[in-house]
Formats: sequence, C-alpha cells, structure tokens
Amino acid sequence: MKKMRIEWQRLVDKYGQTCDRCACTGDATDSAFGKLKRSLAEVGIEVLLEKRTIEQGAFFANPLQSNQISIDGRTIEAWLGATTGQSPCCGPCGDSECRTISVDDQTYEAIPETIILRAGLLAAAEKLRQ
Repeated sequence: MKKMRIEWQRLVDKYGQTCDRCACTGDATDSAFGKLKRSLAEVGIEVLLEKRTIEQGAFFANPLQSNQISIDGRTIEAWLGATTGQSPCCGPCGDSECRTISVDDQTYEAIPETIILRAGLLAAAEKLRQ
C-alpha cells in the first residue's frame, strides 16, 4: 500500500495553548484526514497524519512556519498554486503576523477542510500515477 503523509505544525505555548486560527485549522485537518484516510484506502493509499508543535522561541523567529500543512513534503499552497501571506494574530501568538493562504481570490487565516481535501486529492492523484 502506498503512503501519503499529511503534516501540520503550529505554535503551542508553555500552557499547551494555541491560537484560535490554529485550533480551527486543527479541527479541519482532523476531519479532512479522516475523510481522506477512509476514501483513499479503497485505492490503495494509506493516509498518515503527523501533528508537530513549534516552541515559542522558534515561532517568534519565524511566525510563518506555524499553521502550515504539508502533504508528502509539499505545502498545500504548492499543491493548489496558492500563495502564503500573513496577518495579525492573537492569543499565544501575541501580535505576530501569522500565516494565511490565498486560494482562488480568497484569503484564509484558518485553513478550511475543503482546501485541505483539495490538496489531498491532488497529492493522491499524483501518487496513483507513480
């Protein structure tokens, strides 16, 4: 069975908290992962999910690494031809300019399930060609 790896990383502070946009993206990632795992098993692809935490020091050195989703080593922006941006955040992120993505003339602070599914299906299609 072929394997497809989804990786999601976000800031987690010393109290185990993350910001609202990362929490929403986390929920969307879990939901998309479940759907991709069930549907792609039928075509011989095992979907794996890895959640990584970023420590505050590393986050403040590069806030755009937080709330990043990669599939098989490529960001979802790369899969979708999207762009990475930034906007002020909240909570554990303080006033940092955190990651956003823009797809089809729409900018997202929290990445919705549909965007993750689209990237996952593109990655799966490529994997099936291999």
